[in-house]
Amino acid sequence: MILFDKIIFGPVKSRRLGVSLGVNLLPVDAKICSFDCVYCECGFNTRIKEASIPGREQVFQALEAKLKEMVKACELPDSITFAGNGEPTMHKDFEGVIDDTLALRDQYCPKAQVSVLSNSTHMHKPGVFKALNKVDQNILKFDSALDETVHRLNRPLNKSFTTAWQIEHFKKFNGNLIIQTMFIRGMLNDGIIDNTTDEEIDAWIKALQVIRPKQVMIYTFERETPTKGMQKISLTELNEIAEKVRTITGLDVAVFA
Repeated sequence: MILFDKIIFGPVKSRRLGVSLGVNLLPVDAKICSFDCVYCECGFNTRIKEASIPGREQVFQALEAKLKEMVKACELPDSITFAGNGEPTMHKDFEGVIDDTLALRDQYCPKAQVSVLSNSTHMHKPGVFKALNKVDQNILKFDSALDETVHRLNRPLNKSFTTAWQIEHFKKFNGNLIIQTMFIRGMLNDGIIDNTTDEEIDAWIKALQVIRPKQVMIYTFERETPTKGMQKISLTELNEIAEKVRTITGLDVAVFA
């Protein structure tokens, strides 16, 4: 499994975001998240101390130093991307960090996008909602429209989490969001998991029709998963799903395999 050992990591070549400079708002030696997905490249959740989470000023200084270095080398990022060792919106100063990042982007690399990869569990918080509306790419996870699948695949720590709640809050962005969906199948302890079945896809597309995001990103995993026996979905199958979405909804769908 992969843990990012710095606040600022990369840049890396991202399938979705080009030359992506990563920002990790979580500990460098542990993974913490409001989900505990069976496929997460960072592994399963671990216990940490609050003190190991970087402060707003610490993030600002680390990002500014890296951007100065990249400007000097004439190697600017396509995206400054909030990801890292868990859910970035869990950070208590998330909105302030986003404001700082937008200011640094405007100063050092104005053509770069500011992107957030989030599982959407904190989007109801006013500060998080405001921050997500400020960034260029508000990319929110939605792996299934069926509660049972979400609780087996994404394993939210909040056992009362529902897709109905998720969809209602997605709607509040009024289209200013990108939906990202990981397609996967395999065997868990309690049986087969597969979010590519007809039932899954039909429910997911119906939800997309209500959410009306500006784009849908669909993909399968790239690196080793902590749960063994997970199977990648082929590019052919992903393209078939994408075409079905386009035909029924008219939405922009991007495929990454």
